[in-house]
Amino acid sequence: MTTLADRIDALLPQTQCEQCGFHGCRPYAEAIARGEAEINQCPPGGAAGILKLATLLGREPLPLDSEHGVEKPRTLARIVEADCIGCTKCIQVCPVDAIVGSAKLMHTVIADDCTGCELCVPACPVDCIVLEPMPMAQVEDITHADSARRHFQRREARLAGEQAQREAELAARKAQVAATVSENPVLAALARAKAKQQESKP
Repeated sequence: MTTLADRIDALLPQTQCEQCGFHGCRPYAEAIARGEAEINQCPPGGAAGILKLATLLGREPLPLDSEHGVEKPRTLARIVEADCIGCTKCIQVCPVDAIVGSAKLMHTVIADDCTGCELCVPACPVDCIVLEPMPMAQVEDITHADSARRHFQRREARLAGEQAQREAELAARKAQVAATVSENPVLAALARAKAKQQESKP
């Protein structure tokens, strides 16, 4: 069953740039559906996107809220490979996994997957990322937006899985330490003393 949030999300450009104030297009769509966000917070969608949302929701179009940015031509990121130091900071912030490379090795942007979110630009410590015009065919291609949505969802699921694994490993280590302490009276006494010491601190 298609929800209102689904229909709103289908009209968003899927740049996942967060200029709207939300962590990606889907959270923004859900906020609009709940009446918690306005339809004019997406600079990449611009006036045309606002008009589509207004038509869907039966509202009057609004001018783009300048607090969220300005409308401008869509761009693609390109790494000046000769200047790249392989720090991986751009890879870490790319919301759609459009940048490939390894630590201390050159990175490159997969142009077909780039949404032009620009999040990689401020992340680069050596300013080796430049923005170039996105081909109009790519801007207007609905399959590109659909692909970006899928890439974003896969990345979010992967990050959530990695976080859950880290938390499980930490919990297992804590349980192991607790079991060791309980079996060893000396360690148990030290643990109690440390706990008392921490309690006495203001």
